[in-house]
Amino acid sequence: MPTALVSVYDKTGVAECARELHTLGWSLLSSGGTASVIAEAGVPVTDVAEITGFPAILGHRVVTLHPKVHGGILANRSDPSHQADLERFGIDPIDLVIVNLYPFSSDPGVELIDIGGPAMVRAAAKNHTDVAVVVNPDDYQPIIDEIREHGVIRAATRRRLARDAFAHTAAYDASIVRWFDETDDEASTEELPRTLHLALERVETLRYGENPHQIGARYRDLTSSSGAAGWWQSVTQHGGKAMSYLNVYDTEAAWRLAHQFEQPTAVVVKHANPCGVASAETIEVAYSKAHQCDPVSAFGGIVAVNRPVTRSMAESLAPVFTEVVVAPGYEDGALEVLTAKANLRVLSASEPQERQLDVRSVDGGLLVQTADTVLADRRDWSVVTEVAPTNEQWADIEFAWRVCAAVSSNAIVYAKDQQAFGIGAGQQNRLDSSRIAAERSAGRADGGVCASDAFFPFTDGLDAAVAAGIRAVVQPGGSVRDDEVIAVANKAGIAMVFTGRRHFRH
Repeated sequence: MPTALVSVYDKTGVAECARELHTLGWSLLSSGGTASVIAEAGVPVTDVAEITGFPAILGHRVVTLHPKVHGGILANRSDPSHQADLERFGIDPIDLVIVNLYPFSSDPGVELIDIGGPAMVRAAAKNHTDVAVVVNPDDYQPIIDEIREHGVIRAATRRRLARDAFAHTAAYDASIVRWFDETDDEASTEELPRTLHLALERVETLRYGENPHQIGARYRDLTSSSGAAGWWQSVTQHGGKAMSYLNVYDTEAAWRLAHQFEQPTAVVVKHANPCGVASAETIEVAYSKAHQCDPVSAFGGIVAVNRPVTRSMAESLAPVFTEVVVAPGYEDGALEVLTAKANLRVLSASEPQERQLDVRSVDGGLLVQTADTVLADRRDWSVVTEVAPTNEQWADIEFAWRVCAAVSSNAIVYAKDQQAFGIGAGQQNRLDSSRIAAERSAGRADGGVCASDAFFPFTDGLDAAVAAGIRAVVQPGGSVRDDEVIAVANKAGIAMVFTGRRHFRH
């Protein structure tokens, strides 16, 4: 008679699984709460304590850590010496281990560090030639079906289950390491961890990668608590084609920027760079103004708004070829308008969470940094010119600074009345970015403000802004030519603010 050892924290479906195994002629071992659930379902079950001779001790820290458990799991059935040991010590083989672990990531703490569970999982996975291990309740029915059809759990299935088991314990250990790092009182909040342990689960296979010949997928972090699973886990897609790699990448950029603002704000992103941003009294006005910034680049772009989409906004957006629209919700009639467009991906989602680390790949490893935090508070900034910004200019300066921090370097943003009119992005020199911003503005930013993500190394970028009618500038400062740049601003009679912090984005 084959034997299954069942010890689970998540008891979803475990009684039903135990009943099916019993019907198929399996004997069941269990302990504690799991044994009670199985017994209450009317299924015969033997408590682990009956075979070990020891009750649970040390406040349940030691239950299954015993040779009669681990010997039964680890014994190689084809090794005569192993078989001799089993007979000598009266150990019965265990053929199936069903274990899932305490939910450490959602409720971390020393007492939630499971010891016996991972030990059994790893032992069964190591010995998958003879033993099957199940860590996911979703696998209960498939293994029942396989036993019913074939009489056994087949080798290929055991290998797949073993792989999943080691992934499960790896993620579990990674979440514990992360907890130690996050609760280390001696570590600075700015310090990067000594080691970085990634445990990621593929949750979405994308249409393709950055290009159609590449394969792409989205993964989620298994070491985060359930409250920090990331906004993508909340996404509902109401219509349109499946997402591609760049759809996800660009939507991430748009959604994060839209939530940099408290007012109703619309963002249009193309190739991860904003090509239109505006704040207004209503979301439909904000979208209209954001689209006006650069209608050419908006073609095939991503639209993100921080308020529910109204039917009026939906009717304005519908004629524009758009890849994705993402919003916190949709008012009556808006979804009907947008989902009528077969290829438009229509998403609703929760607010993005603050990122802790940015990670990029390099040859043989990763490049890691703390996430860039945008501070837009005039109290921390310095007016360095003879002329100070007006109240209206201050509002535009803060708006333009937030937009500029989301633009690839070198970045220049021209804005007026909470509306971006010219965005120069990703140029190898700041003068070209200034010229592009001026060209895109086409005079509409006259009397407005300019934001630069890093200092002006020469006066030429500022000269271009002055020529475009800019009346106030915000930049980090810190150049050896700051005095020359300030002198040009004073001569032009414009205000200039230094933030003391740059926002390069590569």
